[in-house]
Amino acid sequence: MSTGTIIGVILVVLVVLVAVALLVRKSLQRKRLRERFGPEYERAVQRTDNRMVAERELAEREREHSKLELRQLTPASRDSYERNWTGVQEQFVDSPSAAVGQADRLVTDLMAERGYPTEGYERQASLLSVEHARAIEHYREAHEISQRHERGDASTEDLRNAMVHYRALFEDLLGDRHEGGRREGAR
Repeated sequence: MSTGTIIGVILVVLVVLVAVALLVRKSLQRKRLRERFGPEYERAVQRTDNRMVAERELAEREREHSKLELRQLTPASRDSYERNWTGVQEQFVDSPSAAVGQADRLVTDLMAERGYPTEGYERQASLLSVEHARAIEHYREAHEISQRHERGDASTEDLRNAMVHYRALFEDLLGDRHEGGRREGAR
């Protein structure tokens, strides 16, 4: 075999190895994004109708999220939020509409205290989805019901569902609980 043939074979092998490495890397990235974002991954793919575009968007969410200065709640702050949530739930019996509005404000206050931006629903949902992917659909549902309610198109049962969705996000945002052995995401 001539030297040129050997070099050609080596180059072909190297090109194939690089291509395989790129495919493996892409596959691992896809798997990581699916695991991290859960249902939000599929939602992004459906919304963009292009898996690569969706994956770039999710990776961008991660980059933007990494710039946030997120904070854990102090035990006193956590207790205060829990008491406030109990009050909001109790208010629902007499005034479902006001309770849903208060639930939305309480969740927004909690986001702010944790270090999430509170301006712009889409930005909030995007950044929350990075760390709270399992609960973000609850936020989307609650927000959608709240929007319908503002248009006068939500029943009391819809408002009850909004409260359930807000509660799921609220509990997820509370994070770790050092007392009582409750962990993040535990119900």
